[in-house]
Amino acid sequence: MTPKKGFTLIELLVVIGIIVILMAAAIVAINPFRQFAMANNAARWSGTTTIMNAISQRIVDNKGKVNYDDPNFAVTDCPATGDDIPTTATVMGSGTGQYNICSGLVPTYVGVLPQDPQTGSYTDCTTYNTAYNISCNATTKRITICAPDTQIPPETAAICITR
Repeated sequence: MTPKKGFTLIELLVVIGIIVILMAAAIVAINPFRQFAMANNAARWSGTTTIMNAISQRIVDNKGKVNYDDPNFAVTDCPATGDDIPTTATVMGSGTGQYNICSGLVPTYVGVLPQDPQTGSYTDCTTYNTAYNISCNATTKRITICAPDTQIPPETAAICITR
């Protein structure tokens, strides 16, 4: 009688168990949730930098002022009066109580206004919410753009750029 060829049930279960352990270790090592969170934070850095660069370019083009014959866009004088950039962090968007920055930047300085990858939305300049905050320091006259909804707090509580 010749021996039967193939694997026993025990051998198959051992191999499957080893594969499951290796896959679990790989998933823990790769940590896809952290990778997505880091990618979203990178998008937040990019978005806040893009908005700040567009505002800075507009200030340069308009001889030191954000507003140059455009009532929809603020001057860099703080504290806030009328359409000036607010001294307290205010969400940039088209909704009530939000700071509408879109018409002053799109399409001259940016093609579309960046928004938070998780909580922001942008259709056009009439319907958008960047979920980023803007404020102006009354003492230094410096503008700050912040992305408050970061996903990995050990880095910072918020991603902010000030110029």
